[in-house]
Amino acid sequence: MHYSFDKDKFTILYSSTLVILSQSDSENATGTQLCHPDIYNFLKEFGVMTEKVRSMEARLKDSETRLKETTTRTKVIFSAAGGRGDISIGPFNTETTLAFKRVITNIGDAYNKYTGVFIAPVAGIYYFSIFYHSGRNGTLKLYMNNHLIAMTHHYQPEQRGSKNGGNAVFLQMQTGDQVYVCLGPNSQVWGSNYHTTFSGYLVTPI
Repeated sequence: MHYSFDKDKFTILYSSTLVILSQSDSENATGTQLCHPDIYNFLKEFGVMTEKVRSMEARLKDSETRLKETTTRTKVIFSAAGGRGDISIGPFNTETTLAFKRVITNIGDAYNKYTGVFIAPVAGIYYFSIFYHSGRNGTLKLYMNNHLIAMTHHYQPEQRGSKNGGNAVFLQMQTGDQVYVCLGPNSQVWGSNYHTTFSGYLVTPI
């Protein structure tokens, strides 16, 4: 048996011995090919290994395809405004969750205009922004699962014109996590269809 290797390519050269058995009263000869157990075992193991590699490649390709399909299929984008007409929202004695009633867009239906709560449909990185217009004290707080994440605030002891404020964050969320905006106590924001907004979108699933 002879082996020759050239980097990743290799060739196995082997020879077999043919034994001719003759009988005195027969005109035909019978040939028997001797078997090499090491070659047989090697080829058998090589075949098994090749099948495993092919199986792994198939699973990897399938995973990549499913990831692309998930990324393409999962689109979550929403934006909503006060929706109260030309009136102010607040002030209230206690912190109050704002329901932004004018839905500008809601791809994926993850935002509920009646409760003001956004519920993550898939795990991923999300981006949220809040903006407000106020004629007096204005405080907006963005929460995720009852935890304060970000806020924007304006304190105006006297009536000196309107003010604007805003903030934005990226959040890592799991399926079912909730994000919402609260109006601080004794705060007031303009509730029209254009001035005070809550927006967000899925940046990438994880």
